[in-house]
Order: sequence, then C-alpha cells, then structure tokens
Amino acid sequence: MADSLDRKLENIFLSLQGMQSVVVAFSGGVDSTFLLWVALQALGKEKVLAATGISASLMPREREEARQLAQILGANWEEINTDEMAVEGYRQNSPDRCMFCKGELYQKLNELAVRRGFANVIDGTNAEEADGHRPGLKALAKSGIPSPLKDAGMTKSEIRELSKRAGLPTWNKPAIACLASRIPYGSEVTEEKLKRIGAAEEFLLQIGFRQLRVRDHFPVARIEIEPDDMSIIFTGNNRIKIDAHLKGLGYKFVTLDLAGFKSGSMNILIDKGKA
Repeated sequence: MADSLDRKLENIFLSLQGMQSVVVAFSGGVDSTFLLWVALQALGKEKVLAATGISASLMPREREEARQLAQILGANWEEINTDEMAVEGYRQNSPDRCMFCKGELYQKLNELAVRRGFANVIDGTNAEEADGHRPGLKALAKSGIPSPLKDAGMTKSEIRELSKRAGLPTWNKPAIACLASRIPYGSEVTEEKLKRIGAAEEFLLQIGFRQLRVRDHFPVARIEIEPDDMSIIFTGNNRIKIDAHLKGLGYKFVTLDLAGFKSGSMNILIDKGKA
C-alpha cells in the first residue's frame, strides 16, 4: 500500500512540475493544504500562490486559519472576494446551490491567475468526491480547472496519511463546508442567516466541540455533533449556556440531533422530495 501511495504522490508531483506555475484554490482544509504543500515542493514558492475565497458563507476563523496555514507552509497567500449572494441560483438555494457558488469562485480564481501571470489554477478535489450529491463538480468541469489529487486517484484517508507523514497540522482537521450548507434546500440564503449560523457554531467551537453543524430550520436550531461529544453538553452548565446563547441569536427552539453529526445530512430531503 505504501508503494502505491508513493506512486500516487510522485504522479501528482510530476503533474504539478509540468504546470510551470499555479494558483491553488485554498480553503485551509485537509485536501487543499496538502495540495498546496505538494505544489510548493514541486514548483517553489515564487511559482505558487494560495488563494482563499472570502464571502459571508465563510466563518472568520476559517479565513484566519487559511492565512496562518499559508504562513506556516511558507506560501504566498491572497484573498479574493466572491459575490455568490449576487447570483440568483445561489440565493434560491436549490439542491444545485454549490454549482453557483463554486462557479463564482472558479471564475474569480481564473481571473486572478491571468492578472498575476500564473499559468494554471488547481483545485483540491479528491477521488472520492465524484460519489454522492456533488453539484460543485459541474462548475469545476466547466471551469477547466484540473484536480491533481482526484486525477491521481488519491482518497481522503490517503491525503490524511500523507499529510501526517509530512507534518501538516491539518492531517486530522475535521471536514469543513460553507455555512449555506446548514440551510434547508428551498429556503433562501441570506447574510442574516449565515451570520446567525456562524455565530452559533463559533460559540459551540469555543465550548470544545470539534466536528459540528448548526442546521438552521429557523426558528429551530438543530445541533449535530459527534456522538462521543454529546456528554460535553451535559458537563457543568453547558446545556444552559448553549440554549441561552442560541436563543439570544433569535432561535426559539434549540435541539440536539440524536443521530449525531453527518456530513451532507440535508441531502436526505432531496431523495424524499422535501427540498
């Protein structure tokens, strides 16, 4: 298995070397951080630019973590402001919402590459992301932006393993997703909702939860956390603090999903025709 993994890494390395210079779509997550690290090894600092899309759907702490990670890796880093809120298809929040969001991001990244004189833009999509409901992949295909990790057949677990081997602090980082993914399909995406969700999740992160979502069925907040972390809610007066804080954000009911955290849990509504 180690030989196979090393071959995949070598293929990515050679692929990047052939690109001359790259802008890396950099969220600060597991995949894009690993891709940035490999790009720096393959091309050197001056031929690589990490670019992070900034909008209301990104938590402030994720922006700061991306900046810090780029600094740790010794990469040049730049913010780009995206305006998916101006795209009607995004605001309407259909099951294809991610296609509009990613389309806006990829367009801005391509414009940045041209403006700064970089030959290519690359994306950190991995080989497993072709499965399931992934409308963002439509925007990726349309953009023409390559995904070296996916093309090499590299899975999330393999990326985590190689990240750990490389000493990257993101090797065990929980999966992240934009705040709009907490809003049920068919319910309009607004900055007010995104701020409310972001504030609720920031509070829960400060309490000590690592992997979580606050699903916004307003006026109901449905909290998803890892089952092993549920005891944290009943430690000290955390239950009372969480209830009070989220009600202070406008929620009338604060609930805990007993099934626990599940990435993409809103997608169940698509299959049942209730989106």
